[in-house]
Amino acid sequence: MNNKILIVDDLHPAFIQGAEAKGYVCDYRPQFTLTDAMQVIGDYHGLAIRSKFEVDKTVIDAAVSLRFIARAGAGIDNIDGDYAAQKGLTIYNAPEGNADAVGEHAVGLLLALINKFNTADAEIRDGKWLREENRGYELKGKTVGIIGYGHMGQSFARKLSGFEVNVIAYDKYKTGFSDQYAREVSMEEIVKHSDVLSLHVPLTHETQHLVDEEYLFHFKKPIFFINTSRGKTAKVRTVLDAIGKGKIIAAGLDVLEVEKFPALAEQEWFEDLKRSGKVLLTPHVAGWTFESYRKISEVLAEKLPVAF
Repeated sequence: MNNKILIVDDLHPAFIQGAEAKGYVCDYRPQFTLTDAMQVIGDYHGLAIRSKFEVDKTVIDAAVSLRFIARAGAGIDNIDGDYAAQKGLTIYNAPEGNADAVGEHAVGLLLALINKFNTADAEIRDGKWLREENRGYELKGKTVGIIGYGHMGQSFARKLSGFEVNVIAYDKYKTGFSDQYAREVSMEEIVKHSDVLSLHVPLTHETQHLVDEEYLFHFKKPIFFINTSRGKTAKVRTVLDAIGKGKIIAAGLDVLEVEKFPALAEQEWFEDLKRSGKVLLTPHVAGWTFESYRKISEVLAEKLPVAF
C-alpha cells in the first residue's frame, strides 16, 4: 500500500488524525535532521514538512517511493516544485489554514506604524512624554494597495473592510477578481494611488526583489510598506534607503532577506535596520498563531487523497 508518511517537522496532531482516517500510517519524527531523513526517505510514500530543510533534487531523487509532499504552511519555496513535477510528485500546501492569521497580523503592523506605537512605547519607558512627535494618521480615506490577491491578500482586504479605506489589488495571475473588499487594478494604478503597500505574493523568480529602487521610484506618494510574504521579495537596503528619502514613511516587516541569528546580524544593513525607529519588526510569525497551528494541519490532511 502507498500509505506511509514521514513527518519531519512539528505538526499539530490533527494532521496525523486526519491522515490516519484516510488510511495512512504516519511516522512522526520532528527531531529528524536532513541526514536522518535521507537515510530512510526511500521507504515512504509521503513527506510532511514545514521548513526543516530544502526538498531539493537530491532529496527527491533519494525518495524513490515518494508520491506527494505535504507542506504545512502557505509557501512552497523550500520545495523544488519543477523537479517534483518532473518526477510526478504532487505538492499539497495549506494557505487556507493561516490566511486569517496573516490578515490580522498585517492589520496590526499597519495600525502600529501609522500610530507610531513602537517609538511611543520606547520613549515613555525612557522617560519621554512626546505627544506631537508621536501624532499618528487615520486609516479612513486612505488607499491600500495589495500585491497578490490569493488567500492572504483576500484576508487582509476583508480585515480592512471596517476601516473605511479604499482597497485596490493587483495580481499578475488573476483577472476578474474584484469583490466587495477590493477592486482589481493595474500595477500602474497601485503605484499612482497607494498610501499603503502590502505584499501577499509567493517567492518566485518573478517576485524576488520585486521591491527595489526602480519599483519604488514610480510611486507618486510616500507610502507605508507592509511585508508579510517572503523576505526576498523586498530588498532591505532599498527599504531603508527609501525611508531615508521619504519615499517610505514607515515599514512593517515580518520577513527579511536573511532570517535567524547569527546570519541576520552579519548583514551589512542589520545595524541600520536596528537603529531605524521607522521599521517595526516581527520574526516571521504573521501566519503562526495558536489557531493556525491546528488549522494548517487540518487543511493539509483534508487535501490528502485516500490511501490506496
